[in-house]
Amino acid sequence: MLSSLSQRTEQMQPSLIRAIADRALGQKDVIPLMFGEGCWPTSDIAVHALQDALASNDHFYHPNSGKPSLRRAIADYQSALYNNRTASENITVTASGMQALALTAQALISQGDRIIYIDPVWPNLPEVFKISGAETQPISLYPHQGRWQLDLDQLLSMLDSQIKAVLINSPNNPTGWVMSEEEQQALLAHCRHHGIWIITDEVYARLCRGRQVAPSFQHIASPDDRIISINSFSKAWSMTGWRLGWISAPAELETVLASLTEFNIACPAGSIQAAGEAMLKQGEDEVHLLQHRIDTGFQIIKDRLGHHQRISFIEPDGAFYVLFGIDGFRDSLELAFRILEAGKVGLAPGAAFGPAAEGHLRLCYAQEPDKLKEACDRLDAVLNRL
Repeated sequence: MLSSLSQRTEQMQPSLIRAIADRALGQKDVIPLMFGEGCWPTSDIAVHALQDALASNDHFYHPNSGKPSLRRAIADYQSALYNNRTASENITVTASGMQALALTAQALISQGDRIIYIDPVWPNLPEVFKISGAETQPISLYPHQGRWQLDLDQLLSMLDSQIKAVLINSPNNPTGWVMSEEEQQALLAHCRHHGIWIITDEVYARLCRGRQVAPSFQHIASPDDRIISINSFSKAWSMTGWRLGWISAPAELETVLASLTEFNIACPAGSIQAAGEAMLKQGEDEVHLLQHRIDTGFQIIKDRLGHHQRISFIEPDGAFYVLFGIDGFRDSLELAFRILEAGKVGLAPGAAFGPAAEGHLRLCYAQEPDKLKEACDRLDAVLNRL
């Protein structure tokens, strides 16, 4: 039976993050720091909006591109955030940031198109383009003076008229790297010259230490630029399980994305869209609260891991992860399993995020302080025995 499946399924790689999670779910007392989500439930603002929508019989289909009121709310939000006008016609509402990436790949990619992406990276980002037929090539971040860095000259040298698109995830999962305004200006000018699409995963845009929003191409883009931005309610609004996101793209792509949505899911659930709209209009304080919580978590992790003799600590500038190495170990999956079994701490193996992250572990510090401190105590105990 499996021999009759499509070739694209043969290329898919299983998630190494899920490999750790599946083992952890069968054990008691595990502190789960392997997933990319905070521990805090979604605000009642969203819950009540959902309940009100259901009570008012919002049980039916909506336009493929999303509720007009939500599209306007997203456009207004982005216009204010980036001081650069976004219109409703630029917005397509999706059932998660992941689905937004899939729609983008379906809209742009023909078999054999070449894509450049920056790694380490969340594996779903390049994989969804590979599934659509793209040939993907990474350029790796590297640690320098305690931070992750990009060799911009090398990236630009890889981008010529034979390249269809470049994928940027900033703030980056798993490293916390943030692309600077100067790097974005240079990349945009280069891609304009060569007609290359810039596809940005900005789901952590509001989680940038010391800033209310990370640098974005949306600060500097013109309406006719080949820029597609992917965002989600999952991270900044603590709505991972709600599955709601959006695409910001040139207006001429609206009908294409609407048709693709029709043939994928028809439309996101109306009641979920109502919850997202409420969070945009009323939930800014919730974003600020999350920013404060993850700043607190980061300081705990930095204090405990940043001075550990066996840990190579590379400081993140955004998102809510730290990707760190442990002296003497290169097989990150084996190490993650050993720490899980011996210390009951779930960490994501660096190998899940590409070759550049092998030998590292990703820790999500969007967690209560006492849990983070206990996780560090357990990790200390395990390292003392290894």
